[in-house]
Amino acid sequence: MRKPDRPERPSPFAPRAEGSRQMTAIDQGEAGTGETAATALRCKECERVGELTAAYVCEYCFGPLEVVYDMERIARAVSRERIAAGPPSLWRYRDFLPCAPADPHAGLPTGLTPLVRAPRLAEALGLGEVWVKNDTANPTHSFKDRVVSVALEKAKQLGYEVVACASTGNLANSVAAHASAHGLESYVFVPADLEEQKIVATAVYGTTLLAVGGTYDDVNRLCMELASERPWAFVNVNVRPYYAEGSKTLAFEVAEQLGWRQPDRCIVPIASGSLYTKIHRGFRELRETGLLDDGPAPVMEGSQAAGCGPVAAAYADGLDFVAPVKPDTVAKSLAIGNPADGVFALDVARETGGSITAVTEEEIVDGIELLARTTGIFTETAGGVTTAVLARLAREGRIDPSERVVVFITGDGLKTLDAVAGRVRRHPIEPTVASFEAAVGEARLIA
Repeated sequence: MRKPDRPERPSPFAPRAEGSRQMTAIDQGEAGTGETAATALRCKECERVGELTAAYVCEYCFGPLEVVYDMERIARAVSRERIAAGPPSLWRYRDFLPCAPADPHAGLPTGLTPLVRAPRLAEALGLGEVWVKNDTANPTHSFKDRVVSVALEKAKQLGYEVVACASTGNLANSVAAHASAHGLESYVFVPADLEEQKIVATAVYGTTLLAVGGTYDDVNRLCMELASERPWAFVNVNVRPYYAEGSKTLAFEVAEQLGWRQPDRCIVPIASGSLYTKIHRGFRELRETGLLDDGPAPVMEGSQAAGCGPVAAAYADGLDFVAPVKPDTVAKSLAIGNPADGVFALDVARETGGSITAVTEEEIVDGIELLARTTGIFTETAGGVTTAVLARLAREGRIDPSERVVVFITGDGLKTLDAVAGRVRRHPIEPTVASFEAAVGEARLIA
């Protein structure tokens, strides 16, 4: 049976004829595909560079790829005023991204989510200044809308009409929703034991949802095989270098919302490790282009569940590699046993004086409740992990009370209701004042 035609995808690392020049994103922008300062893909291992096309790994050493930018060009063009005049979405930072839409208001409005001061959380933990970056306010209620916005824009520029992903849940929601908004066909692959809330919140958009028997790592391996056989843009496989860049916008927003200041410390969840490393990179790029004053990078604290904490284990053992594990945790959105960017997360933790900490299942649920009771923000289990790590670091005296700390909450608690359902108490009463008065003295929402 003949395979369907696919968009032309030359090798990004193929030799170029003498005298030819690499087409940059600026050049592509002149051709109508969005003007940015992205210039190449570079291998994070051997540092070879190649074209801005669909690729996931280096053809020479199989290392992961990242987007390279002309930072001097960005520094000349960008300013705080230019950003402030941009759209109320992540596209206000288009100068720092690998692609940009002709109409920044098309599709689902993503980004510019609240940065919430949390004085009651800080007081409960004996800290001074704590902020919560609440990315539950995105269109599908998680930070994945950021990476998907960038990935789908680049996929369209590369000529794809079908998008797909391997997901632990939030990415599935986001790909299905954004594909529908852009009129693209979509396929999402998830572990069969995913939370029912995330299954429903994905299927409702009309995507083709494939529930795969196995862990996320099994799902991801299947998608890598399919990416070589289908003319589809797998957002976290063959367009992953562009997809990952969307995470930087969290750092850009936090800095802008703090009056163009950096936090002293960031608490970030780690699944693949990409979000953690890209937030670090985002702050670095702001310093490099003069939007932030020179100074030390924020201390980067990584957060994992003990039931799937391969990066935390490697950090604790002083290793420079991450051994895969089989996930067994309520924090399914972080349940990646073989994290693609784990070793790079180790580098960031050590470079910034941070750490990578794993917390127990009980601490995760405690973290969800602590955040809800002190801030009014209901987070999914991944946010329970970050809040629990914040609590542990505070309890162990590893955060100075004078520090400005930002906790990154990446998903809405409505996605993982089962995690806290067992702790909720109901107080049935009769429709009488006497029955109310008999019950109200002991009434508590959370036991």
